[in-house]
Formats: sequence, structure tokens, C-alpha cells
Amino acid sequence: MGSRILSTVILWVIVAGCVLFLGPTGGVWLVTIVAVLTLREFYALIRHLDIDPFDRFGMTIGAVLCLGPLYLAPHGVPVKAVLALAVIVFAIRILGERKAHERLDTLAWTAFGVIYIPFMLQFLSQVMLIDTPLPKTGLLLSVWLIAVSKFCDVGALLAGMMFGKHKLAPEISPKKTWEGAIGGVLTSMGIGAGLAHGFGDAVPAAFTPWFAAAMAVPVAVLAIVSDLVESIVKRRTNAKDAGRTIPGIGGVFDLSDSLILTAPLGYVIFSLL
Repeated sequence: MGSRILSTVILWVIVAGCVLFLGPTGGVWLVTIVAVLTLREFYALIRHLDIDPFDRFGMTIGAVLCLGPLYLAPHGVPVKAVLALAVIVFAIRILGERKAHERLDTLAWTAFGVIYIPFMLQFLSQVMLIDTPLPKTGLLLSVWLIAVSKFCDVGALLAGMMFGKHKLAPEISPKKTWEGAIGGVLTSMGIGAGLAHGFGDAVPAAFTPWFAAAMAVPVAVLAIVSDLVESIVKRRTNAKDAGRTIPGIGGVFDLSDSLILTAPLGYVIFSLL
């Protein structure tokens, strides 16, 4: 537990440093690094199934996807065009680089990895680049989204340890409970409301503490679903952790999992403000 707390503090210092000193550009690059490392761990897990994905090209495309909102979109190149190009290249490569019985699995898992991880996380890059008259609005909203998503894990862990009795998804993640999930959602609501109040005039006027608390509910629910999806991948590949990159937490996939589904939802919410 001590190493988990220390790692969490260090990670939040990194996030705060990006917000204070590096601005949106630094934030987008941080998202890109996390996405590429997550995809790398995902492909390593898939190799446990005797499937050989196009990992290097997949990670390259993943980096382009996450950097796209910053460097490609201003020139009229949409992220979906990059994704379509990647699928085309994957489809061509399986013809000459994989045996007949390997082609479908290679194409499916390589493409799924790119879509599920960097394509979804690039919405966090888009949140950081939201253009408003208020300074650093996009960065602060991204901090809100990350905090609401990740503190759901913390609240669920603590509530589950204290009150957990009814299993949430025993076949997927035996330790998760409904009591823990409720505690995670309530924690996210409190964090969301508190940050909205603390941000004050730096965020849109419609983003009140009450609104933020309400929006934290679907974000927290999707954070839990994201975590369960990662558990499904690890269970299918007989892996306890996605990696050992971060002491007390596990791999980068264990860090970013809850953001994969919440990033596009957050982008939709903030775009409507």
C-alpha cells in the first residue's frame, strides 16, 4: 500500500507539473507516452495467446493518433483518416507476413489495440486543446476528468475493504464489490464537485459543483467498466498484472485503464458546455 501511495503522489506531481509548466502541448505529449506504453503492454499480453500483432507499427500509429489533435487537425487531417490508413496497412501486411491460420487473429487484435487504447485516449488530448477565452480551461477540465476517473478506483478500494460483501463481477474480478463500486462513485462525485469549486472562474460558468457532481456519476461508472475490461484481457491471457512499470500499481495499462472509456465521454460533456 505504501508504494502505491508513493507512486500515486509522484504521478499527480507529474500531472500538476504538465499543467503548470508545459501547457497543453506537454499534456498532449504525456497522453501520447501513456497511450503508447499502454498499447505496448496490451500487445505483450496478446502474445500470451500465441498471436503476433504488428506492435511496432501499431504503437507508431498510436502516437500519431494521440498527437493528431495537436499537429494534424490544424492542417485539416482528421484522426479518423489516420485510423483508416492504419487498418488498410494492417490488412495488406497480413497477406505477406502471416500464415493463413494467423491472419485474422493478427488483424483483429492489432486493430483492436489501436482503436481501444490510443484512439480512445486521444479524446483526452482533444480535451486539453479545447479553445476558450479562459486560460488553461482545457487542461483544468482534463485534470478534472483524470481525477474523477482515478479517484473512483481509490474510493472503490477503500469502501470495498470496509463494507464489501456483494460481488460485482466474480467471474471477471473477484475482489470487486457493489459496495466498493458505490463508494467509488460517491468519491468521484465529491472530487468532481470539489475541483469544480476550486477551479472557479477558470472553467465555464455552467460547470458548477452540482453539475460536476452529476457528470461524475457516468464518468465513474465507465471508469469501473474500463477496469473490468482490462481484467477480462488479463484473465484471458493468464496475467496478474499488465506489467511492473509502476511500483504498487503495476503496468501503465493498470494506470490508464479507467481513462480509456471516460476520455471520449469527458470530451462530449465538455464540448456541450
